Amino acid sequence: MDMEEKPKYGEPKKFDPEFKGPIQNRGCTDIICCIFFIVAIVGYVAVGILAWTHGDPRKVIYTTDSMGQYCGQGKLEKQPFLFYFNMMKCASPMVLLEFQCPTPQVCVEKCPERTMTLVTAFGKAADWQYYKSYCRADPGLKAMPQILQEKLCPAYLISSKPFLQRCFPSLGKKGEVITVGDQEKFNDGDQIREAKDLVAGIKNATIVMEGRQVAMKIFEDYTKSWYWILICLVIAVVLSLIFIVLLRYLAGIMVWVMIFLVIAVVAYGIVHCSIKYVNLKDTPGSNITLQQLGFQPDFSVYLHIRQTWLAFIIILAILFVIIIVLLIFLRKRIKIAVELMKEASRAVGYVMSSLFYPIFTFFLLTIVIAYWGVTAVFLSTSSEPVYKVFNETDCLHSRATCNPENFSLSTMKGDCPRSECLFAFYGGETPYHKYLIFLQFYNVFLFFWCANFVTALGQMTLAGAFASYYWAPNKPNDMPAFPLCASLGRSLRYHTGSLAFGSLILSIVQIIRVLLEYIDHKLKGAENKFAKFLLCCLKCCFWCLEKFIKFMNRNAYIMVAIYGKNFCRSARDAFFLLMRNVIRVVVLDKVTDFILFLGKLLIVGLVGIFAFFFFSGHTDAFKGAAPSLHYYWVPILTVLVGTYLIAHGFFSVYAMCVDTLFLCFLEDLERNDGSPERPYLMSENLLNVLRKKNQAN
Repeated sequence: MDMEEKPKYGEPKKFDPEFKGPIQNRGCTDIICCIFFIVAIVGYVAVGILAWTHGDPRKVIYTTDSMGQYCGQGKLEKQPFLFYFNMMKCASPMVLLEFQCPTPQVCVEKCPERTMTLVTAFGKAADWQYYKSYCRADPGLKAMPQILQEKLCPAYLISSKPFLQRCFPSLGKKGEVITVGDQEKFNDGDQIREAKDLVAGIKNATIVMEGRQVAMKIFEDYTKSWYWILICLVIAVVLSLIFIVLLRYLAGIMVWVMIFLVIAVVAYGIVHCSIKYVNLKDTPGSNITLQQLGFQPDFSVYLHIRQTWLAFIIILAILFVIIIVLLIFLRKRIKIAVELMKEASRAVGYVMSSLFYPIFTFFLLTIVIAYWGVTAVFLSTSSEPVYKVFNETDCLHSRATCNPENFSLSTMKGDCPRSECLFAFYGGETPYHKYLIFLQFYNVFLFFWCANFVTALGQMTLAGAFASYYWAPNKPNDMPAFPLCASLGRSLRYHTGSLAFGSLILSIVQIIRVLLEYIDHKLKGAENKFAKFLLCCLKCCFWCLEKFIKFMNRNAYIMVAIYGKNFCRSARDAFFLLMRNVIRVVVLDKVTDFILFLGKLLIVGLVGIFAFFFFSGHTDAFKGAAPSLHYYWVPILTVLVGTYLIAHGFFSVYAMCVDTLFLCFLEDLERNDGSPERPYLMSENLLNVLRKKNQAN
């Protein structure tokens, strides 16, 4: 076979006397996909503009009266609370179907503090003046029957308290009897009712708002603790940088210290949970099971249950055993991985700017996530207010769509004199609203595509920078002056299409997984076991496919950065190169990934322990500084997730460096044999690890 002849698929490459590492004469790759990606981005911007034009986020933040006006906003700025004319109507099942009580609702300055009826207030000037502040419009000199017929004012007022910007009756108890305003009964304008009759209406109105209540408490916790969360995340950044710098100079020592520290952190978690478990032994109510307790909006309740801490102990113990077993079986391979990481440390030392590249990636991902989130909110709030007919008696037009501006003159009002045209929900029947679901889908799909593109750009940029280190015969003199910037420029100038192609394939698989999760959620109550089994198989298959595509994309980007070929050819070359060296891939590459994962676990554990003691207030040293929160687990979880993402970003530099050097090393082994004519280009340390050497001239 001639030297210029290309090897068949799966065969090792033959020696090329002209090969000197990454080619410099590059051309644009995957141009069609690049054009398609640019058109998709332009469409994404158009969707954002369309959403921002029609959307109004106030719809999910503020309460809305019967006319669709926002309480506490605009001309109703001084009227932030929503008042229900007849809370009894909220006991209707339609509340749970349409999320709206079939009774007039008005924005008021404050909730009623007195209990009275329209009849008792109408004849007294002071009481009538107070009563009129809860009317929809000024009744003027109209007679009381006309006021009630037109539903200008409520038939009665009940002493209420504000809750989630709504006025709810002030219910209490005298022994076993429910009271409202310290009274066991009240007058609703027609008859004397017992206070317990209000419970059903309040319950239905509260059910609608329970989820929002939890969400609002979480939001309040974020407003009180956001700066402390940022401080914890800054600590995570500092720890990650210190770890990487120390790893460069003390790779071997740091790896083993890191392993033992992780073991120590997990062991401390087991001891801490065991102490909590033992201390709750004699506490009343701590021995009930989680199943008996059920779901509780206040998650701190679970920490007073012994079974919760027992679950933590079991999870941490299993994790502890897994780590110990892996260390026993991989101890020899870890020594090899340490040497590979030392070589990566030297590469990072020559490309120190690579340590800060994850900040650039994080910045781009933040823009992508923020754009997606804002667009999603504006799309979801771009509906128009829909008004429906609500009637106390049977009506032909009940629940029909109506227009409040001319409802009093409409045939629906004539057919049902006691009906009302009230705000129901947000929707719309225009072409824009009909295709709104497709715009939401496009927003989600482009989010995945753009996020994967940003990640791919970071991988190719780092791969190009570290490849220039490996293939430089005389390091660092033969390396570019600014290897990271040069690699970023090459990636954007020549290989945007390849990046878009790889990220598109991954995004399609991810969006299919999202759809499968949505279908699974909808079929939770289904009894078809075959459908559930088929869906479970599909979810498993696409999960595996996503992992495989991520692995192949990563190595394909490395090959694109080295040789400048298109995505498909680079993916093919990377796949066969790895298959020809599958044992080395498993032993060296994956052991290194495991060590870096332990590093992430260590940093997350240290910052997580600090966040737990700070926000929970279990340590006297932080009691004065820690904010008062509804759920202290909210900032703790945020810190844990944020810390992991930060550590992952910094450690991804090392992981990418190791993967790039590994592929370069495999290419070096296949192209060269250590002879004077074909010397290895790898460093002496890697030659020693692999027991290879260059022959003297």
